[in-house]
Amino acid sequence: MSFPNWQKQQPVTENSELALDWFNGRRTPNVDPSLTAAIVNLDLGSSPVNIFQALVEATCFGSRAIVEHVEQQGVPIKGVIGIGGIAKKSDYVMQTLADVLQRPIKVHKSEETCALGACMLAATAAGLYPTLSDAMKGMGSGFEKEYFPNPEMKNLYDKRYMKYNTLGSAINKL
Repeated sequence: MSFPNWQKQQPVTENSELALDWFNGRRTPNVDPSLTAAIVNLDLGSSPVNIFQALVEATCFGSRAIVEHVEQQGVPIKGVIGIGGIAKKSDYVMQTLADVLQRPIKVHKSEETCALGACMLAATAAGLYPTLSDAMKGMGSGFEKEYFPNPEMKNLYDKRYMKYNTLGSAINKL
């Protein structure tokens, strides 16, 4: 995402504004639709850009909770594939997600990735391709972008993720 000239991305610090992304309740792994969002560390110097950055981070931290939960169940996640919407529109969000997850993210070229996947499964079931891997190779459209995690951001985002979880625990008890 490119910011207009008057809105420059602010450097994130350990004590920057911090948000919980529970606008529609908490999602997986500990679903609770009754919980609400929060933003802390606001002061008179907090700008719309700071708040936006906190909300982006919160969404990425929520995704990290999901990834960690899946891995705790024995399913390793080496990378992420983004499709449509924000994945195609916001370099800033996708790079933040790669940094928070510390995993590469590829953005699929297709505008209808889910439908394409269904077609690949159908083509395999119909015998047009011997395996799903062959159908993916034959029908896939590839990736348009790839984001790589910045290892220099790992320590900062680990600390902020711990604060996100602490904030979540506090909000959960209210």
